[in-house]
Amino acid sequence: MITHPLRLRELRLRAVQVPLRLPLQTSAGIVREAPLVLIDLVTEEGVTGLAYLFCYTPLALRPMVRLLENLSAWLKGDAVAPLEIDLKLQRTFRLLGATGLNAMAMAGIDMAAWDALARAAGLPLVRLLGGAPRRVLAYNSCGLGLVGAERAAIEAAELVAPGFRAVKVRLGYPDLRGDVDVVRAVRRAVGDGVELMSDYNQMLSVAESLRRCEALASEGLAWIEEPTRVDDDEGHAQIRRKARVPIQIGENWWGPHDMARSLAAGSCDLGMPDAMKIGGVTGWLRAAALAEAQGLPISSHLFPEISAHLLAVSPTMHWLEYVDWAEPVLQAPLRLQDGAAVIAEAPGSGIEWDEAAIQRFAAH
Repeated sequence: MITHPLRLRELRLRAVQVPLRLPLQTSAGIVREAPLVLIDLVTEEGVTGLAYLFCYTPLALRPMVRLLENLSAWLKGDAVAPLEIDLKLQRTFRLLGATGLNAMAMAGIDMAAWDALARAAGLPLVRLLGGAPRRVLAYNSCGLGLVGAERAAIEAAELVAPGFRAVKVRLGYPDLRGDVDVVRAVRRAVGDGVELMSDYNQMLSVAESLRRCEALASEGLAWIEEPTRVDDDEGHAQIRRKARVPIQIGENWWGPHDMARSLAAGSCDLGMPDAMKIGGVTGWLRAAALAEAQGLPISSHLFPEISAHLLAVSPTMHWLEYVDWAEPVLQAPLRLQDGAAVIAEAPGSGIEWDEAAIQRFAAH
């Protein structure tokens, strides 16, 4: 255990493109590979903190690596103190804007810094944050894209087979009947004992959202996610007031201030921060405090390895979104048992790289 402050020496960065076991077709397009930037935050004391970023498109891999290389030089010699690093980077990007690639880079550094501190303390991240390892209910969010009722039913049965008690289906078919048919097919495949979430990926107008929410109201959905544009808080508030299914948003909150604006507008029943977009561990803790004050149940978006730790210290913990997208480059996947994530006692967030796999999936 290291008892004195760590100092940042450098960020080591690799870009990979990992094939998805189940390609994901959404209203925004099809995702066949996960473009990831892997971050090693190396300290002068020899402790290395690990994290990864999901860049959505391979087009962002090279710019993200270059930005992080620039920040590595900017932060060299600084104490690995996440709150201080966050303040420095917020000031740095105040005029340019702390969103998009800038926010992603900041969050990646933050997550790696917290991982380094937990490793230096010999503690799992959840214990460093004042909590304790516990089971975190998870839903399987792999696959179940816009593949039609027949294929969706087959995938849903496969997704619950390992013991999951909840899955998420993507909606947004050209007509309402397509959405209803898919939801009913998936329900028949998984049975009444499985929670069924749904996600529109922002594709509907407010008027069409209201029409489809009403049509799905009797289908037993746990939530309808992002029915309309994420920047339309008033639109989501209007949908929420009239819908008979809980409205879920939050994966596109760029930091706690975005979240606060959405909550002030009354735009959701449920929240889903993304560890990368909300500001890493530091941003998540602030978001969890906002959620507690509002009594808002919060789930996670992507990044299941670190999100399990973050949900475990969130007073209004709801669901962990499980995806296996990064697992091919990890030594060991997040442990799941009876539909829940089980947080290990190993120091850090649980991420360890599989170096041979990283070479195999290296982006060129």
